[in-house]
Amino acid sequence: MRHEILPPAGSATRPVTRYERGRAAQDDDRLAEEVPVAVHINGKPFAVMMASPVDLEDFARGFALTENRVSDARDIESIEVQEVLEGITIDVRTREAVTAAAPTTVPADAEHAGALGEREMVGRSGCGICGTRELEDVIRRPRPVAAGCNVAPDAIERALESLRAEQPINAFTGSVHAAAWARADGSLMVVREDVGRHNALDKLIGAMTRRGIDPREGFALITSRASYEMVTKAAVAGMTVLVAISAPTALAVALAEECGLTLVGFARPGRFNVYSRPERIHNPGP
Repeated sequence: MRHEILPPAGSATRPVTRYERGRAAQDDDRLAEEVPVAVHINGKPFAVMMASPVDLEDFARGFALTENRVSDARDIESIEVQEVLEGITIDVRTREAVTAAAPTTVPADAEHAGALGEREMVGRSGCGICGTRELEDVIRRPRPVAAGCNVAPDAIERALESLRAEQPINAFTGSVHAAAWARADGSLMVVREDVGRHNALDKLIGAMTRRGIDPREGFALITSRASYEMVTKAAVAGMTVLVAISAPTALAVALAEECGLTLVGFARPGRFNVYSRPERIHNPGP
């Protein structure tokens, strides 16, 4: 007897015509959902991101923090998620005192554009800077991170081995990214998935701030390359170790070294590369 596998939230099935050796067959395929998510800050439009429609409150919380809409996640008073015909809207309400947490560079066309730092373009699922108008707003230099904890090589391997089982959308579709938080011993605490690697990390950061997880007591693991945006978001959130299964960029390494973040790339079972601040990665003493 065949048991139907229900798609997890954030995924769907669609009919497909498969060709193999010149023969066509009708089947159903498993796909990741991707919807436009409009982020408003205190009722004012800020950005539209293409994202997986799951864990959106966590996404909004992390996105507001890493995009400098708030200086502290505790400054967020409420988050309202609403489905509309065109997609999903999220309104992040902050304390009045922190509404000016945007970058200090004022675009030349600020009067025409509207609010300071407001984006005008859709952020695609693989894009981290769409809609940013000034170079100063693109390359942000985060403050130095704290000392953090030490991480043993086998802890990274333990986290890698555990992550596959904690990705239900990717297991169903094979097409989304994940960002995970692991304790220093490699045991996973939180995992978030999204079609966009930046969104997945923002969701993780949002979940961590909501749960009160100390970003100095563990490391983040991402199933993507380590671009400079990922390093910046991790550092802004207070993380001290970022592990990626793919390559870093040269700019990501430079920014990680500058702010004191330990950046690990090409993490695979039994091997990885440390590109900055390697002193945090070592086996514990006897």
